[in-house]
Amino acid sequence: MSSYTPPVAKKVPTERTHHGDTVIDEYAWLSDKEDPDTTAYLEAENDFLKQETAHLSDLQEQVFQEIKGRTQETDLSVPSRKGAWWYFTRTEEGKQYAVSCRVPADSDAPPEITPGARLDREQVILDGNELAGDSAFFSVGTSSVSPDGTMLAYSTDYKGDERFTLRFKNLETGELLPDEITDIFYGGAWSADGSTFFYTRVDDAWRPFQVYRHTLGTQEDVLVYEEGDERYWVGIGLTRSERYLVLGAGSKITSEVRILDASDPTGEFRVVRPRTTGVEYGVEHADDFFYVLHNENAENFELATAPLDDPGTWTPLIPHRADTRLLEIDAFSDHAVVHFRRDGLTGLRVLPYGSAEPDWRVRAEAAERNAYEIDFPEPLYDVGPAGNPEFTTTRLRLAYTSMVTPPSVYDYELDTHELILLKQRPVLGGYTPADYEQFREWATAADGTKIPISIVKRKDTGKPAPTVLYGYGSYETSIDPGFSIPRLSLLDRGFIFAVAHVRGGGEMGRHWYEDGKLTRKRNTFTDFVDAARHLKASGWSERIIARGGSAGGLLMGAVTNLAPEEFAGVVAEVPFVDALNTILDPSLPLTVIEWDEWGDPLHNPDVYAYMKSYTPYENVDGRPYPPILAITSLNDTRVLYHEPAKWIARLRATASGGPFLLKTEMGAGHGGRSGRYDAWREEAFALSWIIERGTS
Repeated sequence: MSSYTPPVAKKVPTERTHHGDTVIDEYAWLSDKEDPDTTAYLEAENDFLKQETAHLSDLQEQVFQEIKGRTQETDLSVPSRKGAWWYFTRTEEGKQYAVSCRVPADSDAPPEITPGARLDREQVILDGNELAGDSAFFSVGTSSVSPDGTMLAYSTDYKGDERFTLRFKNLETGELLPDEITDIFYGGAWSADGSTFFYTRVDDAWRPFQVYRHTLGTQEDVLVYEEGDERYWVGIGLTRSERYLVLGAGSKITSEVRILDASDPTGEFRVVRPRTTGVEYGVEHADDFFYVLHNENAENFELATAPLDDPGTWTPLIPHRADTRLLEIDAFSDHAVVHFRRDGLTGLRVLPYGSAEPDWRVRAEAAERNAYEIDFPEPLYDVGPAGNPEFTTTRLRLAYTSMVTPPSVYDYELDTHELILLKQRPVLGGYTPADYEQFREWATAADGTKIPISIVKRKDTGKPAPTVLYGYGSYETSIDPGFSIPRLSLLDRGFIFAVAHVRGGGEMGRHWYEDGKLTRKRNTFTDFVDAARHLKASGWSERIIARGGSAGGLLMGAVTNLAPEEFAGVVAEVPFVDALNTILDPSLPLTVIEWDEWGDPLHNPDVYAYMKSYTPYENVDGRPYPPILAITSLNDTRVLYHEPAKWIARLRATASGGPFLLKTEMGAGHGGRSGRYDAWREEAFALSWIIERGTS
C-alpha cells in the first residue's frame, strides 16, 4: 500500500437537539452540494482513492477483461408476443446501451434469433445508444407501446437524478411528436385506444404524489389524482387484459387502489376499498372478475376474488398459510399464476380454469382445486413470471436462475406441462456449471432464530477460504440465489461467495421482515454478524469481506461498529449510513415515507434513542476498523452523497485501522454509472479491491 496523506475534512460544529439530546455534527457542511468546499473535498477524496489504489490498476484491468470476455456482447433477448408483434432487445459489441426492437408476429412460436443477425422485417423502436449520444449518463425511465402497437411513450434522464423527460414516437412513421413533458417519474400507462397517456410527478421530497393525464396533441395536461398524505406514493398501470387502468397509492404498510375503464380515460377512478392502516392489497383483472391479493388478517397474504361491480367485496380463494408468502398473482384468459415464497425459495402455482363454466366463481374455485406447482431440480434457485404481456395464451414465460445456473428463459406449456428452454444467458470462456457447487447453511442467532445462508464456490476450492459475505435486510426485499458473471472472477481465484438472508428481508415470509424493522431493526445487524461467525466456526471461511449497498450499506456500517474484528474489509455502496439525521429531516427525499420502515425519531423519543443506538455515523469509535471502501454518486436522490462522505470523514478522524476510502461518481445517480462497459469497470474496481483484501 502507498503512504499518501488522506484528505482531512474541516470540522464545522453544527448543534442539534432532539428530545433533550444535544448532538454535535462537525461534518454537516458536506450536505451543501453547491458549496465549493464540498466539491473540492469530494474531488480530493477521489484523488486520494486513485493514489491508494493505483497499484491495483493491472488487476482491475484483468478483472474487467474477464467480465467482458465472459459476456456475449452482441446478443438478443427472447422475443415476447404482444398483439401483432414480437418484442425484444439487442445489444451490440462496443455499444453501451440496449436497442429495443420488434418484428411482426406470423405465428405463436417465438422467431428464431441469432446474435448479430437482423431478423426479417425488424423494426427499431428505441436505440439507447443513439439517444445517449456523448452524454456521460443516460437512463430510460419508461418505454411503453400503446395497445394498438402504433405509438411509443418513452422517458429519458441524462443526469442520474431520476427526473425524466417524456416523449412520444409514432412507430408507423418513425415521427417524433412535438409533445414533450419534463420532470416526470418512472412508469406510466396508456388508455385502451392509445389516445391518452397517464404519468406521475414527484414532490420536493422525491415522492411520486400526482397522476396526470396527457392527451396526444394537446398542451394542457389534467391532474387526475394527488396524494396528500406524505407517507404515501402513487403509481399507475394498465391491466394485462387492457380493460382497466389501475391507480395505486401506498405507504410501507397500507394500500389503496382505484380503477377506471381504460376505454374511458376522462372518466372518474373509483376506489376498490378505502385504505385501512396495515392492510395492503393489489388488484388483478381476470376477464369477468378480479383477483385481490391482500393481507387483511393474513400476515403472509391470501388470494381472494371479487365481482367487477363490487371489487371491495372479497371472497377467500387461497387462504393464508404460515409457511407460504404469496407474492403476486398474474391473471390470463384461461388460467392464473401465483408467485410465492416458501422455505426461503420462490415458486409458481398454476390455477387452470379448465372449462367454459359461465359462473366465474365456479371457474375460480375449480381452478384452485386443480392447481399445481411447477417443480425445479436444484436445491437453491430463483424463479418468477417474466414477459407475459398477452392475456390470451397457452404458454407461461418464466425466468429461472441459481447460483451456478445462468439466467434462463423458459416457456411452460400449460396443456402438456412441458418446460421449454428458450435461452440461457451465454457465459463465454468455457464456463462449466458442474465445476461449481451451491449450499444452504443455517446460522443460529442469539435469540435462537435460524438464519439461512446461501453459498457458492468452485468444487476445487478448499476450506476455509476467503469469503465475500453479502447482505441487505430491509423493505422485505429478498436477495435470492442468483447467477453473476462478475462473481466468477472471485470464485475462480479461490473465493467463496455467500449471502446472509438476514431479518428485515423477505426470504422467510412476512414475519422475517417484521422481525427486522422499526424497533427490531438490530436483528438485521446481529444476524449478519452471527452469519459471519458461523462461516468461520464451521470451517467455511477465514478472511471475510462484507458487501452491501443502499439499505445494505446501512447494514455494512452497523456491523462494522458491532464487530469490526470479524471483517477483513467492507464495501459499502451508496450506503445509508447517516440514517438518524436523514430520518429526522422531513424535507429530505423519502424521509416521511420511510417512517413506517424505521420509525419516526422526530416525534417519538423512544425511536430516536433506538436509532441512535445503531446508526453507523453516530456510533463510530476509536477501535481498529477494517479497511472500508465507500462508493457513492453525487446525483443520487435516494441515499444522498453526503452520508458516506460524512461517515468516511468521521472514521478517519476517530477510528484506527483502515484505510477508509471514498469514491464519488460526480455524474451519476443511485445505480452508479449507466453504460454497461462503465458499469463493468466500476465492478472490476470493487472486485480488485476485494481480491486484495481477501488474499493479503
